[in-house]
Amino acid sequence: MSDFIAEDHWTQRADGVRLSVYRKRLATAAPDAPVFMLVHGSSFGGKNGFDLQVPGKPGYSFMEEFARRGFDVWTFDFEGYGRSQRTSGYSGFDTAVADTDAAMEVVTRITGQRRVAFYGSSSGAIRAALYAEAKPDRVARLVLDAFVWTGWQAPTLIARRRSIAKWRNANTRPIDRAFFQTIFNRDHPGTSEEGVADALAVAELADGDTVPNGTYLDMCSILPVNDPAKIRCPVLILRGEHDGIATERDLLEFYEKLGTTDRHFAVLPGMAHVSYLGLNRAIFHHAVHAFLTAPARVDDQA
Repeated sequence: MSDFIAEDHWTQRADGVRLSVYRKRLATAAPDAPVFMLVHGSSFGGKNGFDLQVPGKPGYSFMEEFARRGFDVWTFDFEGYGRSQRTSGYSGFDTAVADTDAAMEVVTRITGQRRVAFYGSSSGAIRAALYAEAKPDRVARLVLDAFVWTGWQAPTLIARRRSIAKWRNANTRPIDRAFFQTIFNRDHPGTSEEGVADALAVAELADGDTVPNGTYLDMCSILPVNDPAKIRCPVLILRGEHDGIATERDLLEFYEKLGTTDRHFAVLPGMAHVSYLGLNRAIFHHAVHAFLTAPARVDDQA
């Protein structure tokens, strides 16, 4: 018998677009275990990335790791990703709040919890931050990993802008096994383990061979989309040492403008863009867990 309970759920936006929602927790989890919502990035869906099973190499499921640490862990697929409905839309930042809110309706209906911890990776961090700005009563703590604010001098975005005409001419882009290798190899060699990219490719390609272009295009053309002053909950910003999606200066300027003094910034050594699937992911797990379990302030300024 598995130590974990996994559940598939469905929800839909007000316009009828159906979205896949996924939950994983320990079989022995308390009914009121704190909810932790994970928000995926531009190139693969929530379940496939956050609950990745790598043959012969245990310990790559972000969801299982934090379920073991006492959390009720959730994720979902944005429009056009994973098992969510594939439409003619491009699934950009303009639908981020609506998609996330639809997923949160499922979380609240099932767990009774309205205000929960959020984690976002890459464009998922931008989308999680947008949700914290729009729905501050729903986000208790916010982890922004591989985040980008303005895109100033970010090597990955500079390279992508060379293909901006291509992103504008189609709402989706093809993905294949070779593409997943580039995610792990583009920034710095040696930050990931052999077999991880292949396992992710197998999981994601089982759901389809395209992903939407929206966040690729938006990150190259309309940044910044976030207003840090509107984020009032505790925030942790994480940057992999070798991540090419954002410069440290860009992130520190965002950090300084946050609307909270409960803010934390960490550079994760030996990591690139997808820290939770990296070789040094134990450092990432420690940083996130310490933030999520930090005591709340008790003075009258809280």
